[in-house]
Amino acid sequence: MYKIAVIPGDGTGPEVVREAMKALEAAADVEGFDFESKYFDFGGDRYLETGKVMDAEDIEELRGFEAILLGAIGHPDVKPGILEQGILLNVRFALDQYINLRPVKLYAGVETPLKDKGPDDIDFVVVRENTEGLYAGTGGFLRKDTPFEVAVQESVNTRRGVERCLRFAYDYCRRRDRDRKLTLCGKTNVLTYAWDLWERAFNELAESYPDIETDYAHVDAICMWFVKNPEWFDVIVTDNMFGDIITDLGAMIQGGMGIAAGGNINPEGTSMFEPIGGSAPKYTGKNVINPLAAICAVQMMMDHLGEVDAAARIERAVMNACNNDLESLSAGKMGKSTTEVGDLVVKYIKEQ
Repeated sequence: MYKIAVIPGDGTGPEVVREAMKALEAAADVEGFDFESKYFDFGGDRYLETGKVMDAEDIEELRGFEAILLGAIGHPDVKPGILEQGILLNVRFALDQYINLRPVKLYAGVETPLKDKGPDDIDFVVVRENTEGLYAGTGGFLRKDTPFEVAVQESVNTRRGVERCLRFAYDYCRRRDRDRKLTLCGKTNVLTYAWDLWERAFNELAESYPDIETDYAHVDAICMWFVKNPEWFDVIVTDNMFGDIITDLGAMIQGGMGIAAGGNINPEGTSMFEPIGGSAPKYTGKNVINPLAAICAVQMMMDHLGEVDAAARIERAVMNACNNDLESLSAGKMGKSTTEVGDLVVKYIKEQ
C-alpha cells in the first residue's frame, strides 16, 4: 500500500493530475498493487484566500507519504517567487530532495527540432543537485534602492552535498546500464572555487566506479552539443543552476514541455514528481493541455517506488499514444482533448 500525496496546484495542474491519476489507477489495477492518495490545496488560490503558502505542519504531514505528485505551481495574481519559494523550494529543501532527475528521451512519432535526429540519438538523463548552489538563497543587499546598490547571490556547495549527488549519478549510470558514461557539466575555467570542489570529488569517486567512463564538458559546450550531437550523452551530472538551464533545453529536443517530467528525489525519504512545464493559465479549463508529462511523472514515481513493471507499462502506453494517435504534443494541437489523451493512455495500459 503506497501513500501518495497529490498537489494539483494552479492553472492546468488539476487537469493534468486528473489524467495522471487515471493512469496510476489503471496500472495499479493491472499490476496488482494498492495505493491510497490524499489531495492538498497548496497553490495560488489558497494563498490568495488565506495568505498561507505552506507551513511546518504541512511539511511534516507530507513527510508521512512515500511520494508526492505535483501538478503545477504559478498563479497570475500572485507575485512571482512567492509560490515557487513557499511550495517548490520549501518541499525540496525541507524533505531533503537533493536530486533532481530529468530523463530526456525522444519517443517515436514525436517531432524534434533537431535535423536528422531520432529516438536512438536522444536518450539521456540529467542528474541535478537540488538543494544547494545559487538556490540556497545565501546573499543580500547593500545600500538597496540607491545608486550604489550592491546585490550578492552566493553559490553554496558543500562537500557532503556535492559528493552525495555525484554518488547518486554514478550509481544511476550503472543501473541504467546503457553506455555507462557519466559526464560532469560545469564551468571550471571561470567558477574556480565551486567547480574545483565538484571536479575533485568527481574524479575521486571515479576510482570506485571503474566500469563507468567519465568525461567533463563546460556548460556552454553542453548546450551546443545537446543541439549538434545529443547522442554523445548517457548520464550528465551538474549543479543546481546549470541543471535548471540545460534540462529546459533537453525538454525542447525531446518534443517540448508536453512530454517532459522530472523527479525531486530523496533516496531515503519522500520524493516528489512533476511535469516540468508551468501552470499554463491561458489554457485553464479548456481541456486542451497535454497531460503526458504528468503521466510520465507517475511513471517515474512507480519506477522510484520499485514498481518497475507498472512503470514500463505506463511508458509503453505513452509511447503508443505518441506514435499512433497524437498530431502534436502542443496544447490545442494534439487532435485530442486532455481527457481523450488520458483515456488513450489508460486503454493502452490495459491492452498490453
